[in-house]
Amino acid sequence: MRRKAIITGVGHYAPEKVLSNKDLERMVDTNDEWIVSRTGIRERRILEEGKGSSYMGYQALKMILEEKDIDPEEIDLIIVATVTPDTMFPSTACRIQHMIGASNAWGFDLNGACTGYIYALATGAQFIESGAHKKVAVIGADKMSAIVDYTDRSTCVLFGDAAGAVLLEPSEEADYGILDWILHCDGSGGEYLHMLGGGSLYPASHETVDKKMHYIYQDGRTVFKFAVTKMADVSAEIVEKNNLTGNEIKFFIPHQANLRIIDAAARRMGLDDSQVVVNIDRYGNTTAATIPLALSEVYHDQKLQRGDYIVMAAFGAGFTWGSLLLRWAI
Repeated sequence: MRRKAIITGVGHYAPEKVLSNKDLERMVDTNDEWIVSRTGIRERRILEEGKGSSYMGYQALKMILEEKDIDPEEIDLIIVATVTPDTMFPSTACRIQHMIGASNAWGFDLNGACTGYIYALATGAQFIESGAHKKVAVIGADKMSAIVDYTDRSTCVLFGDAAGAVLLEPSEEADYGILDWILHCDGSGGEYLHMLGGGSLYPASHETVDKKMHYIYQDGRTVFKFAVTKMADVSAEIVEKNNLTGNEIKFFIPHQANLRIIDAAARRMGLDDSQVVVNIDRYGNTTAATIPLALSEVYHDQKLQRGDYIVMAAFGAGFTWGSLLLRWAI
């Protein structure tokens, strides 16, 4: 019998500090109506200085361990999806492993941009299915405020800080857990959404700082066009591939980048509003954290029942995009 990876615990963390659209009106030339009508965002959370993505990821994982009464030493592996690691090295996974006391775990960071969490879930599932590990923590954490230029009104309104996590464990029930995934990337999209500074190609220098190369750059129109098409396509594809219909999907949990992109994907799948999880209005785009954060809120609101089908989908820098199908098992 092939082992399946099931989600047995879910947690999240969002900083207390709120940055509202009204706050942004005092910082850049924008207004609440413009932001809401084009993105669906009303506010976002901002992590305090002196703390990084590892702090938020640690808090999300800690929530799971406390709720499930699990000793951190039981964790085998920690996978962290992030584009804002605390440092280039050591990895954010190493930092969280030390903070939480998971002395028997190894770990690594994974960069799939906004699709990172789906990449990470698919990766973690295979460590469970292979029999190599029994408890895999998959975390999405991003401190986007650290790489946002708050003088650039086209990007600073979009992003926030948060983390979400799940615990994967094995099950012998073949029809439950993480059932399927479809993953893509297309490097030709790199010119439209990136952060050029800080890597080996453009290491930090006075020039890179002066040119604001350590901030996010986005060609909004191009990214929007690709995201609408690719996320809608891959969402519909995984449902059709697994012989399901929109009516059989309990929740669609999309990456929270733009409400119009979410709506387009939901329409393509034939879903109504009650099936679509949306929290972009309260958190903005938290990159790798958006999907696990939304899943955790649904779980803690007690809206999930054993047997429910959930579809996740995302689109991000790279370009990257993908979808994942799971059946709730607890």
